[in-house]
Formats: sequence, structure tokens, C-alpha cells
Amino acid sequence: MAAALRRIQLGNALAAFGNGFTVPFLFVYVSRVRELGDGTAGAVLAAFAAAALLVLPFTGRVIDRSGPLVVVVVGAVSAALGALGFGLATSGPAVLAASAVMGAGIAVLQPALATMIVWCSTAGSRSRAFATQFFLNNLGLGVGGLLGGMLVDEHDPASFTLLFVIEATMFLVLLAVLVTVRVGRPVTAAAGAGEGAGAEGAARGSGWGVLLRDRSMVLLCVLGFVIFFACYGQFESGLSAYAVDVTRISTSTLGIALAANTAMIVLAQFVVLRLVEGRRRSRVVALVGLIWTVAWLAAGASGFVHGAQAVATALLIGTYALFGIGETMLSPTVAPLVADLAPARLVGQYNSAFALVKQLALAVGPAVGGVLAAAGAWSAYIVLLVVCCLGVTGLALLLGRRLTERQDRPGSVIVARGDAVRPAPEESLVGAGR
Repeated sequence: MAAALRRIQLGNALAAFGNGFTVPFLFVYVSRVRELGDGTAGAVLAAFAAAALLVLPFTGRVIDRSGPLVVVVVGAVSAALGALGFGLATSGPAVLAASAVMGAGIAVLQPALATMIVWCSTAGSRSRAFATQFFLNNLGLGVGGLLGGMLVDEHDPASFTLLFVIEATMFLVLLAVLVTVRVGRPVTAAAGAGEGAGAEGAARGSGWGVLLRDRSMVLLCVLGFVIFFACYGQFESGLSAYAVDVTRISTSTLGIALAANTAMIVLAQFVVLRLVEGRRRSRVVALVGLIWTVAWLAAGASGFVHGAQAVATALLIGTYALFGIGETMLSPTVAPLVADLAPARLVGQYNSAFALVKQLALAVGPAVGGVLAAAGAWSAYIVLLVVCCLGVTGLALLLGRRLTERQDRPGSVIVARGDAVRPAPEESLVGAGR
């Protein structure tokens, strides 16, 4: 891995570590520690998401015109100021403002960092680079959450202020690390760019117009929305409510299930990476849909196992573990595919659009899960998520029919001088990305 890419990954891990310190405790901090009530705490989380939705539509244009480092500076400073604001706020308006500033900063960092990774990697190494980013993110969040839980005291507001100061410091360290990175805009198109609707649109326009004419990218965005809705959008809402209310596990056991998800990602990421490298991306994503279908069926079954709580608990923990397996398969496939679909001069726009799709799913998912949970419509809830996961499989296979060989399986071809394409030697399918 190049030195620049190592620095980007280090900064990303530090930011994730800082997030892990505070994000799991935001609701408790606002509602109980600052005694502002559950309504204000919910509004804080909504403001966090709304700020991201407001800034992401404009982020891609800034990245493509001025470079990702400009956005990293703005995002890191905003996130640090928002974190400090949380630590000092004592009123509803103050915590809402801090939430919006921090949410906007964290949101724009995502596509900026993704673009820096694309610029520092090649088609062959991109899958490994994004898998490493996902691994370090989860490791940082897990370690940060563990240490944060050991430091906080609900009866001592100063302990929470310390956490927010640490988070702000991590964002500033991220900034200090990344300003030392010298990343040049790629002269040639990324693998797969220059093919299909995206390249044709690049000659006629820019920004959202090009993206919306790129049918493969639009389909990938729809697929991404369903993926994030069916997994991440349910972790903090419907699935956790189902686990407590229907499976009847304790909140401490729910923490174990969440830890199983993180542990599976940390332990399995690079094993899974070796298995999926050189495979067709569309088929890997289709398999994730089937794995998550089994996960939701296991979750559903855990609510119908009466008189055998150990079995029900095992099924529920298995659900979270299966989600982790699917996540390790998505990290080296979906994000690199976004980059490979993008015209070289619009990588930031494509990354920002996909980040916007993720934020939309993370806003809609908890809302739908919460409504069904409040109504007690648990059978409908499980059926909905099973259908969504089967939809992931169907959409992935449909997308695969639209992708070129280089886009769907980048390790299978070598682009030679003059854009001639010849089959890669068999061993390159195994060693891609190393």
C-alpha cells in the first residue's frame, strides 16, 4: 500500500475511533445527562441526519472542482466544532446546532475520503483499499465504544464532556494527517470509466445530469438504498426493538449481539476478501442478499421459539453475525464499483451521490422500523425485510447484466496500450489488489 494511502487509512481509523467514543451515547447524553428529554434527543439524531442530506448534494461538485482535501478540511473542522459544541451545550437549541454542524462535517468526509482512496489506488488494488477502510472503521468504532463505555458516568456530565473533547481531537488529528498527503488528480480514467452511459454523458454535461443518465449508476443507487435500508437502517430501530420485545433478550445480551457483528467483521474481513477477489461483483452482492435473507428468517424464528430462550438468543446473535459476513463481502465490491462506473472527472460526484443514498436509507429505515415496532406488526416487519433482501439479490443480478467485464470483474482483464483488452493470466485473479 502506498504511503499516501496508508496515511488516509490511518486518519480514517482515528476518526472512527473518535466517533465510537460518542455516537452510542448521544441519546443518553441529551435525554438524561443534560435532562433535555427523549423528544429533544430524538430531534438531535434527526438533525444529525438532516444536515447530512442537505450538504451531500453539493459536495461532489466541490470535490471534483477543488479536490477532496478542501472538503476534508471543511468536514474535519466542522465535525470537531460540533463535537466540542455537544460537550459544552446545556440547552435544546445548542445541542441541535451542534448536532447539525457535526452531522454535516462527518457526512462530507465520507465521499472526500472515498475519492482520495480512489485517486491513490488502481483498479487492481481498489477492492483491498476499501476493504481495509471498512475494517479499520469498524475496529475504531468498536474500540472507541468499548473505551467510551468504561469512561462515561451518567451522573457526571464532565465525563461526557471529556468524550466529546477526545472526539474533536481525533477529527483534528485526522486533518493533521491528511494535509500531509499529496494526491494528484488521475490523468487517465479509472478502470471502467470511458465505457457506457457514464462516459457518453461526460462528453455532454457534468454533475447530476451525467449521473442520472448513467443507468448502471442509477440502478446501483437503488440497490444501495435497499442494502442500507435492510441492514444498517434497522440496527438501531426495528431489529433491536424486535430483539427486546419479541425475542425477549436483555439489553446486555443485545450488546453481545452487536459485538458479534463487529467481531465478525474484524475477524473475517480479509479472509472474505481473499475469497471474493476476482469474482463478479454483481454475484457477490447477490449472494449477500441471500445471506441476509437467512439472517432475517433466523431473527423471525427467534421470536417463535417458546420455552427455549437459549435457542432464541443464539438465533438472534446469529442474525447479527450473518449481517457482519455480508458487510465484509460488500466493502470490497460496492464502493470500488461506484468509482469504476464514474467518469474520471466525476468521481467525487458519484461518491457523494452514493453517500446521499446511504443517508436517505439510514433516515427512512429507522422510521419504517419504528412505525412497525410501535404497531406491533412484527410478522409484517420480518416479511418486509426478507422481501428487501431477496430484492438485493434480484437487483444485483440485473445490474450484472448491464456491467462490462472490467466493471463487474476488474481483475479479469488487463488494459494494454491503445485500450486493447486481453484476458489476464489466471493467477492475476487470485493476486488482484495485493
